[in-house]
Amino acid sequence: MDIKEIQNLIKFVAKSGASEVKLEMEDIKITIKTGSEKTETTIVQAVPMQGIPQMAAPIAVAPVASEIAVAASSEADDAKYITIKSPIIGTFYRKPSPDKPNFAEVGTEVSVGDTVCVIEAMKLFNEIESEISGKIVKVLVDDSSPVEFDQPLFLVDPS
Repeated sequence: MDIKEIQNLIKFVAKSGASEVKLEMEDIKITIKTGSEKTETTIVQAVPMQGIPQMAAPIAVAPVASEIAVAASSEADDAKYITIKSPIIGTFYRKPSPDKPNFAEVGTEVSVGDTVCVIEAMKLFNEIESEISGKIVKVLVDDSSPVEFDQPLFLVDPS
């Protein structure tokens, strides 16, 4: 069972109105709970297979209370920054080609119109330009990762 199948299962359970679903297969055990406080919680635990080394045991797919508190405090710190968001769906690349340097690093000063990344959509590479001037303080997406429309890519300090 891959991650897409698990995500589809979560969506199906959320739409069905069931409060809890447990699924146990040979190599995987999944519990999905929906409730008033948490919309969905998924815990995936892979059973080690013989002959295949296992890299990580349990994987939690939903935030826990402590992670929510950390996210709330980091959001307060990030409020003074401006976000550069993805204008399209595609694959995010930080450099124009594998042998070239990144367009923008943490600490890089950008001006309006400077290219900060490339997003590939349907075999077309779209240069994403900064709409603000300032210093990049955080890169929010890993190189070669898929991005959604309006997903935050960079945090910029305009001062």
